[in-house]
Amino acid sequence: MPPIATAALSIAMLAAFLLLFVGIKLIRGSEGPARQRGWLMIAMALILVANVLIWTVP
Repeated sequence: MPPIATAALSIAMLAAFLLLFVGIKLIRGSEGPARQRGWLMIAMALILVANVLIWTVP
């Protein structure tokens, strides 16, 4: 795999962890639309992890 692809996958995983952390923080400390955004962030984190797995698992 080219170095740029490896870097892109690493950045995607960092973004997934950040989305997961902020999503949980929003769910625990907010109500209404902010809570919904938290769930959407968690969903996006799962999608990013799934995409990284698709690209790395042979």
